[in-house]
Amino acid sequence: MTHTRSSHNGAGRRGRVALACALPAAVLTALIAPASVQAADAHSAAATASERGHGAKLPSDVLNLRDWKVTLPIGKDEHPTEIFQPELDGYAKKPYFTVTDSGRAVRFRAPVNGVTTSGSSNPRTELREMERGGGDETEWSSTSGKHTLTVREAFTHLPKDKPHVVGAQIHGGDDDVTALRLEGTKLYITKGDTTHHHLITDKYKLGTVFKLTYVVSKGKVKIYYNDKLETTLKHSDSSNYFKTGAYTQANCKNSKPCSASNYGEVEIRDVRVRHQR
Repeated sequence: MTHTRSSHNGAGRRGRVALACALPAAVLTALIAPASVQAADAHSAAATASERGHGAKLPSDVLNLRDWKVTLPIGKDEHPTEIFQPELDGYAKKPYFTVTDSGRAVRFRAPVNGVTTSGSSNPRTELREMERGGGDETEWSSTSGKHTLTVREAFTHLPKDKPHVVGAQIHGGDDDVTALRLEGTKLYITKGDTTHHHLITDKYKLGTVFKLTYVVSKGKVKIYYNDKLETTLKHSDSSNYFKTGAYTQANCKNSKPCSASNYGEVEIRDVRVRHQR
């Protein structure tokens, strides 16, 4: 796998009973519930609505993007466009980062001719974990606390000649720790530069939605696919962070045509991160 380096830009961006009987449950909740419960219920309702395709117009209508930035395969050479919060909540960019027609997922697309970061020859449309509120890049230790990423996604398109796409990864320092990598119909978990460390399935069909979970604690990375533990990796580092989206493992040197019509694509329906100290 091509090594990647995080793209930094320096400083961070920075009642009445009668009435109650007539009111919908959601309104009652808003009237009597504590603020924390209201917030949780609102997030749950938004997620349910987006899953049903009700009114989702922006990626932030589908996914909670508060603690993320997105890198896009457009811009100047080795300086791809990055969108931070709060701009990210109102942002979409066809065809790279947009809501699917169903309104149930966010499409991440990276063509082989896309702009790349300075540390990689391959293009990406990918979320990168940030500090709370999205102001600056974050990192955490694999030996302290417990760190979990859960993402529901599907690979939906592969580039020609080299049909390889990464859908999620843990990055540490200047190198990737592990990634979920699809090569044709073979779905692998990588370990550092070992791209074929663990085979999940050799019969993956494009469009199949699955759940991937990374759980990192006590110097170990446990990786679950549809809630089944697939492998456990030993890893000790204090500069880790999660990424997810479409990281196309092909470019114009090994995949033709060299055009926007040749791309890797992933659709994400839900993404959640939890850090327990």
